[in-house]
Amino acid sequence: MSAIMLRSRPGGPALRSIGLLSGRLNSARVPFAARFPATRSLNTVPRRTLPPHASRLASHVPIAIRFKSDVAGEAARSKPSRLVRVISKTFSYCGVLFAGATIWVVAFFIYDASTYREAPTNEDIPVSELALNPRHGGPKNLPIADFLVGDYDSESMLEQKDKPRLVILGTGWGSIALLKNLNPGDYHITVVSPTNYFLFTPMLPSATVGTLGLRSLVEPVRRIIERVNGHFLKAEATDVDFSEKLVEVSQVDKDGKKRNFYLPYDKLVVGVGCVTNPHGVKGLDHCHFLKTIDDARNIKNQVLNNMELACLPTTSDDERRRLLSFVVCGGGPTGVEFAAELFDLLNEDLLHSFPRIIRNEISVHIIQSRTHILNTYDEALSRYAEGRFARDGVEVLTGARVKEVTNDSVRFSQLEDGKEVIKEIPTGFCLWSTGVSRAKICETLSNRLEGQNNKHALETDAHLRIIGAPLGDVYAIGDCSTVQNNVAENIIRFLRTIAWEKGRDPEKVHLTFSEWRDVANRVKKRFPQASNHLRRVDRLFEQYDKDHSGTLDYEELSELLHQIDTKLTSLPATAQRANQQGVYLGRKLTKIASALPGLRANEIDYGDLDEAVYRAFKYKHLGSLAYISNAAIFDFGGLSFSGGVVAMYLWRSIYFAESVSFRTRCMLAMDWAKRALFGRGMVTLLEGNILSLLKTQI
Repeated sequence: MSAIMLRSRPGGPALRSIGLLSGRLNSARVPFAARFPATRSLNTVPRRTLPPHASRLASHVPIAIRFKSDVAGEAARSKPSRLVRVISKTFSYCGVLFAGATIWVVAFFIYDASTYREAPTNEDIPVSELALNPRHGGPKNLPIADFLVGDYDSESMLEQKDKPRLVILGTGWGSIALLKNLNPGDYHITVVSPTNYFLFTPMLPSATVGTLGLRSLVEPVRRIIERVNGHFLKAEATDVDFSEKLVEVSQVDKDGKKRNFYLPYDKLVVGVGCVTNPHGVKGLDHCHFLKTIDDARNIKNQVLNNMELACLPTTSDDERRRLLSFVVCGGGPTGVEFAAELFDLLNEDLLHSFPRIIRNEISVHIIQSRTHILNTYDEALSRYAEGRFARDGVEVLTGARVKEVTNDSVRFSQLEDGKEVIKEIPTGFCLWSTGVSRAKICETLSNRLEGQNNKHALETDAHLRIIGAPLGDVYAIGDCSTVQNNVAENIIRFLRTIAWEKGRDPEKVHLTFSEWRDVANRVKKRFPQASNHLRRVDRLFEQYDKDHSGTLDYEELSELLHQIDTKLTSLPATAQRANQQGVYLGRKLTKIASALPGLRANEIDYGDLDEAVYRAFKYKHLGSLAYISNAAIFDFGGLSFSGGVVAMYLWRSIYFAESVSFRTRCMLAMDWAKRALFGRGMVTLLEGNILSLLKTQI
């Protein structure tokens, strides 16, 4: 049946024929003809009339008409409701997420399966005969490790076998930063340390109470040195022979006997860190320290054991209070953060796991010799931390000095009304966290070298070279070193040289302003730490030109330099400083390695090469931060602030970014998530006690 389109005015023959069907329509509907307005059609096609047979056909053929309202009603009836649409979209999204998760899980298992190896690799491995049977020599006729067993493991290691030998002692912040800034192939690198991992020390207090896992804070050193094709020896350096460039290394064999050998070097970097300073206090063998991962494990065991003993029915009230008394000696960042973490453990986890009487009888005490805890921070931040501890019930004892530590108490002195009063706190746990001292090898080197006057660290110049050692051969970085600040002495020596060059008596030299400005620029170049005190040389010149002669004589200049020298302070023994020194030394050694072929071609092997190729080290303080019981404080020089949970998340974010590898970042994030979901891990790790026992026997 052909379809016919009719274009006509309302009331035409076609509409009249259609109008015959009006009786068939529902009475509630509007007649079809009424839907067409009585207006003139816009169609310009002439109107045509239907032939008679078409008109008769239209009048007898039934026509099904669908009105717009009918179509809209059917569409409304067929359209699903909002609830159905929401459920449908939810299932769609869940399906996509489930499919994506399934793909990731399958991909992970495929990758995991690829990490296993079934067939062993049996192939001939070239090893130098001198690596297996080294020659003997040196002052003590010990084996000399000229070759190592891994020198032929790969082509790249074979190529750098004859490169300058760089020996690094220690695996702390400075050493790891140094390794990360060296170029592969520049040096034959060997790292010597009794620990085969890098420890992220700023987060160590969190590991003592189970907030973080111990593995989350360590990174294997062999993974780090793999980038530079280096070698690692798990041993301890005991001495250095500077004349023959040999490091004496000691290791313990399976029988517990020490075996020593020599390790030759061309450049030596000492980064062994420091040890805790006892300050002459008796009984520190009853204290815990917080320096290594074993220390954190032992502290966690002791804390949990004390709480378990306090729950026994045979424990008296006095003994229970003693077991639950925790004393922290030292109000620095480590001691404060440990006290904060301990309070969090008591307040958040023990309430659900131990009897409530345990929580009520626990006491935490901080003994600080200064007037405030965190005395290196802004005073407002120190007061905030003290107020936070006072709110939490942590006792802060300032102006107190520990006299003796016994098995069950801590005796200390404190000033009251100008008089020294001796007090005693019964305790079942004591943490000693105050002061640092030289490691054994640093003490040995300091006693042997001339110009070493510091009793707490090795003194270096502004290029981090150990004073008294051969120039450009031996460096020291990190907590085991300090940059010498005797600016006045060096400048006076420099001025004497200038006076002698001019043929004058040094004490009769007069410097004009231009000469003084030149001297100040040379001072800032050689001693960058003095730059902040030499910003306005014109004001200094005017201030110390007391006779207004327009020149500085010897006495006036000596007084000026002496005032600058007294304002300079030793660099802080922090991870931040060690990291900056490691980065600096790594970049400088890279510069020296690139310049070495040219120096050898010109037969230049003398002079101050460090100063010729790179600038002196300048420490830049980036700020300090500390955790205070679900809060944190920040001291960024002139900007300091503190806060609650938001500041705590910022504190976590900073240390998360500073973590040494992607692996440790992932583990830190998982540990924080596990603490939020399941609480802290309160399990006594017996292997920590076993390790301590084995070390004691060795």
